[in-house]
Amino acid sequence: MNAAIVTVGNELLAGDIENTNATWLAGELTARGVDVARIIVVPDEEPLVAERIRKWRERFDAVLVTGGLGGTPDDVTMAAVSDGLDRDLVVNPVAEANVQETIDRIFEENPDLDFELRAEWYASMPADATPIPNPEGLAPGCVADNVYVLPGIPEEMRAVFDNVAAEFAGDVDARTLYSPEPEGALASALGDVAEEFGVRVGSYPNREASRTRLKLTGDDAATVDEAVAWLREAADFELTSAAETESDESSAN
Repeated sequence: MNAAIVTVGNELLAGDIENTNATWLAGELTARGVDVARIIVVPDEEPLVAERIRKWRERFDAVLVTGGLGGTPDDVTMAAVSDGLDRDLVVNPVAEANVQETIDRIFEENPDLDFELRAEWYASMPADATPIPNPEGLAPGCVADNVYVLPGIPEEMRAVFDNVAAEFAGDVDARTLYSPEPEGALASALGDVAEEFGVRVGSYPNREASRTRLKLTGDDAATVDEAVAWLREAADFELTSAAETESDESSAN
């Protein structure tokens, strides 16, 4: 299974906030064996979001969109997804009822609030979409075909994703190793193991820790295990697993 992540928001492009949603989603999907193939940030412009949905819905098994849900003028994501899927934007009755319950509770608990909240602002989504409840806020997510729409507020996004997390599963497997050698000294061996076993190899230096983190990723756990064993035997440098590294650090302390 492969997936693409679309994060929507002018604030992300301006650097006003960090794109933690994309990082968190990528980690969650990868941990479930899903190959995260693309991540993009798109401004709050309906045609641009719709264009990305239109292209990526055909290219990837799943497209996850986060941000731009709600009742303010820059909340264009649901309309854009509807356009990208060639569906009408409609008020979903199930979502509307759930949102109205939340609104009623908000005003009951805060009687001094003096502004308007309309359920349809938050319950509008592509026709025939399935709402995803949002236990942390007003705006529910939804699933339409292979497009999953999630809120942008991190706490809400995570809570909504948890409701559909079981739908994401794949065969991607990864192993993490550590070496005290600098990245340049590892290049030849890493190139060889990638060619020999068809695994994807990443190297990530950490100068403060005086070590380089290596990640071997493949579509088959047995092949990744073979690649790790081959690298341990063929390389003329020290390699430790994450568990071995943690054990050494605990002993040193």
